[in-house]
Amino acid sequence: MHAPSPHHRFPPEEARPRYRGALHRFAAFCAGSVLFLICIGGMVTSNNAGMSVPDWPNSYGYNMFFFPWQDWVGGIFFEHSHRLAATGVGTLSIVLAVWLCFQERVWLRWVGGGAVVFVLLQGVIGGLRVIWKLDWLGVPHALLAQSYFVYMVLIALFTSRWWIQGATGQTAPKWTGRVLIICGLILCQLLLGATMRHEHAGLSINDFPLAYGQAWPKTDAASLDAYNRERLSRNEYATSPLNINIQMAHRVGAVIITVAILAAAAAMWLTPGTALILRGWSAAWVGLVFVQFLLGACTIWTNKAADIATAHVATGALTLVLGSLLAAMSWRLQSRAELAKRSAA
Repeated sequence: MHAPSPHHRFPPEEARPRYRGALHRFAAFCAGSVLFLICIGGMVTSNNAGMSVPDWPNSYGYNMFFFPWQDWVGGIFFEHSHRLAATGVGTLSIVLAVWLCFQERVWLRWVGGGAVVFVLLQGVIGGLRVIWKLDWLGVPHALLAQSYFVYMVLIALFTSRWWIQGATGQTAPKWTGRVLIICGLILCQLLLGATMRHEHAGLSINDFPLAYGQAWPKTDAASLDAYNRERLSRNEYATSPLNINIQMAHRVGAVIITVAILAAAAAMWLTPGTALILRGWSAAWVGLVFVQFLLGACTIWTNKAADIATAHVATGALTLVLGSLLAAMSWRLQSRAELAKRSAA
């Protein structure tokens, strides 16, 4: 029996899925809407408005779509706007999932369905936080939002012309795994950041780059008492050894991630023949992580100004997304190269 022809094992060029520009642009718009929602959610937390509307899914007994606009004041404005924006993002996700059902790739249809499950789960967790009055549920709610942003951006990538038709260039198999490890570190860093925000530990250390004037602050009873006397004189939340250690872990994590991204980008730039798209996005990744580092410092220096803190959250999400895109593109380039070798064999 003859071995099957390579043309039987691999689909010819014309059998590839068709690029649909309108679908791709809509997927990109949906991803952008998730980033917008993350920014609104950041403003909710930065302004301590998370429980400003005490019921859910209604708003002070009103259907949320008919809540009187003249009552949108103070923290209610941020919380209610967040709810309406979340409803809009959920609707866009459903439309995208239906649209994806009309393209050729079956696996991508399932991915579209997963987006709907994702956004519904996110909404339920946000609602339960209000109903059960559990502030700590804000942590998984925030982390799920970051993950959902990655998910939607990847859908936009999967529907792009580059992914379908133009994924060519050189990469190294090890880069995909290394970038994924860095993305895991960023996700852990975002978890620490969300914990600080929702436990009011974001300013548990109120100076930078030192911490209470030290490289690593002491947490014995006498030192803690001195910190808190100073903090209470400025009407700040009292701190604790746990909160101090969480913020120090966040600072150390920021340094580790910055060094790791620099190393990954340097490897892509110094390896001859690396695909230009990987070099370009890795350079953007380096720029983004430095902006994020600066925003983290400014959050402390400005006493956690709402706009600065929210920009810090949004840039953290973008840093995770950019790493995820690099990992996905590296994997795509490698798989296409392997497919070409096997077809030529």
